[in-house]
Amino acid sequence: MDDPAVADVVLGALVDDGRVLLVHRSPHKRAHPNVWDLPGGCVEAGESELDALARELREELGVYIATDAVYQLYRLTAGPPEEPALVSAWMVRKWEGAPLNNAPDEHVDIGWFGLSKLPSPAHSLMRAAFVNALRGFGA
Repeated sequence: MDDPAVADVVLGALVDDGRVLLVHRSPHKRAHPNVWDLPGGCVEAGESELDALARELREELGVYIATDAVYQLYRLTAGPPEEPALVSAWMVRKWEGAPLNNAPDEHVDIGWFGLSKLPSPAHSLMRAAFVNALRGFGA
């Protein structure tokens, strides 16, 4: 991202057996409080999106992703005009480790959801992207 006024955010959709892992954001979070969302965070200076995705999922969930086995679900600009964020969500099909809530100050819970139980996400495009992606994997 070339504009330092725009936050660059990466999100990861861990998908297994027709279900996606979501985190329940703390009600104390400034952005999207108290909703189920994808885990992730901001890209730091000098990081690529995939490096940031790998770091964020390792920090928040304790998993090590295979960056060669991810693909982009969507990219959008979100947030208020005075604090925009470029959000890039990635489908993650391979990782090592069992996902745990390693960031209880950020998330009050984590859970696996199939299409029929998918909660309303923070971003409107997320649901359509999940449905298409999960159907593509036989969910």
